[in-house]
Amino acid sequence: MASASSDSGRDAEPAPPVMGRPRDTGRGLAILEATLALLTEVGYEQLSMEAVASRSGAAKTTIYRRYRDKAALVAAAVRHRSHAVPPEPAAEDLRGDLLRLVTWLGRQVAEQQIGLLGALFAGMRSDARLAEEMRRILRRDEAAMTDAPLRKAIRHGEQLTPRAAELFAEVAPAVIVHRIVIAGEPCDEPFVEHLVDDILLPLLRSH
Repeated sequence: MASASSDSGRDAEPAPPVMGRPRDTGRGLAILEATLALLTEVGYEQLSMEAVASRSGAAKTTIYRRYRDKAALVAAAVRHRSHAVPPEPAAEDLRGDLLRLVTWLGRQVAEQQIGLLGALFAGMRSDARLAEEMRRILRRDEAAMTDAPLRKAIRHGEQLTPRAAELFAEVAPAVIVHRIVIAGEPCDEPFVEHLVDDILLPLLRSH
């Protein structure tokens, strides 16, 4: 691993295409929204193509033409939901960019439905295909978050550990989820500063 930016660039894999190109955009969105709703309500194991067809008003054959299996359908629904774009690194230094990024990430986590996250985590444990699809999405999202600010920091002379992107992806979301879900506390300004100053910057900078 030569640098943090090369790590994130290598991990950013293109999302796999669905089996067919949807002709009816409205119907396609209805299928994805129905998938997310049912996933939250019944979990991954109980989710079925038949139930998605019934909820969305689409024929089951239409769904199978677009998605080869349940894992592909759920992954497409998650990609559809994950449309937020990380902030551009516009601060004067790495600390400022990380403060903006962590604040944004905290909002994204807070807006997630806990039931949906639980269903996805459980599904990843039981279905290797879903786990593969979700990890591809997560790698894409991690690269989108870290690539620009870490490249900028290196250009400005920051000495970062070669695993900087990986460490950010491992630590920041986990600490934020613990703060919001386990501790039941908000990602307020003091917490964001603590996460950046006491945890992330010491980890990301080479010693």
